[in-house]
Amino acid sequence: MTTLFSRIIAGEIPSHTVYMDESTVAFLDINPRQEGHTLVVPRRPVDYLFDLPEEDYVALWAASHRVATALKAVTHCARVVVLVVGYEVPHAHIHLIPTNALADVPFPPIDEAAQTRLAETAARIHEVIR
Repeated sequence: MTTLFSRIIAGEIPSHTVYMDESTVAFLDINPRQEGHTLVVPRRPVDYLFDLPEEDYVALWAASHRVATALKAVTHCARVVVLVVGYEVPHAHIHLIPTNALADVPFPPIDEAAQTRLAETAARIHEVIR
């Protein structure tokens, strides 16, 4: 599968790469939510984060940790938040966004109906995990 990110990794599309190793590549998002907003992607083009082979999954989070540490040092932000949305490009990726307040984080509103079903939902999840 060829994706936008595969083409960036292959050098077919220019990017502002900040990190790369044998398993991952990190580059600045061209539509940043904050200065330093970075995408960390596995070289293997797997659509869904949790479908990555364990080795690639672990490498992706290790690279994200390394890049987030650098982002915090460079931007002097209070925190680097992590977002994994997965709908924008069919290639697993992690957003690292430097932030200084909760208001900097895109967060959906509380789902009041889901709030009333917390015990039921927890029980259903627990059953599947067993």
